[in-house]
Amino acid sequence: MKKTKFILIAFIIGLLATGASAQTFPEKPNPPRLVNDFAGVLSENEENALERKLVRLDDTTSTQIAIVIVNTYGDYDRAQYTFELANKWGIGQAGKNNGVLITIAIKDRKYFTATGYGAEGALPDAIIKRIEEQTFPPNFRAENYYRGLDEATTLMARAIAGEYQAENTDEGEGGSGGMSFIFLLIIIIIIIAVIRRGGRGGRGGGGRYYGGGGFFPPFITMGRGGSFGGGSFGGGGGGFGGFGGGSFGGGGAGGDW
Repeated sequence: MKKTKFILIAFIIGLLATGASAQTFPEKPNPPRLVNDFAGVLSENEENALERKLVRLDDTTSTQIAIVIVNTYGDYDRAQYTFELANKWGIGQAGKNNGVLITIAIKDRKYFTATGYGAEGALPDAIIKRIEEQTFPPNFRAENYYRGLDEATTLMARAIAGEYQAENTDEGEGGSGGMSFIFLLIIIIIIIAVIRRGGRGGRGGGGRYYGGGGFFPPFITMGRGGSFGGGSFGGGGGGFGGFGGGSFGGGGAGGDW
C-alpha cells in the first residue's frame, strides 16, 4: 500500500514538473502579435507603439522582429530558450527564414536575440552584440524597458536596410573620412549634372538625367538615418498578419544587465 502511494505521488510530481516545463514556453499569441509582454513591464501604450513600429518593418521588408518578455528562462539557457521559442512560433517567412526574436527574462536579468538564417547577413552576431550593449543594459538597469527596446529595434531596422554598422574601433581610418569622400563625390556628380543640363538649354526641358525638378539620386533624400531614423519606418501599415513559419539556426547574441 505504501509503495502504491509512493508511486502515485511520484507520478503526480512528474506531471506537475512536466506541466511547469511546458508552461515555460508561452503559446503563440492569438490574435498574432509581434510584441508580447508576459511579465507586465510595458504599459499598454508602450506595447502598442512597439507593435506598430515592428508591423511597419514587416510590411516594408518582410523581416519579422518579435519581442517576448518573460519573468524567467527557467531551467533553459537563454540561447536555447530563444531558439526553441522562435522555432515553435515560426517567426519569419517560410523559405526566407528572416525572423528575429528578442527575449528578455526580467527576474534573471538576461536577454538574447536570435536570428533566422535569412536575417544573419544583415544582423550578424557582432552587430547584434553591439546594438544590445548600446541599448539594453543602461536602460534595463533603470527599468526603462521600452526605451531600450525602442532604441535597439531602430538600430536593427537600420542594419536590415544596410544603414547601420558596428563602430570602427580604429578612429584614424575609415569612419567619417569615408563618409566625407562619398559626400564629396555626390556633390561633384550633382555639379556635373547641373552643368550638363545648363549646356543643353532650349532642348525641350531636361534630358534623361532629370526627373522634373533636377538631378537628385534617390538615396540622397534618405539622409544618414534613411527612412528608419528616429524610430519611424514611414507608411501606415495594418495589423500584423501572423508568423510565416520561418526557422532558426545558431545566430545570435545575448547578455546581462
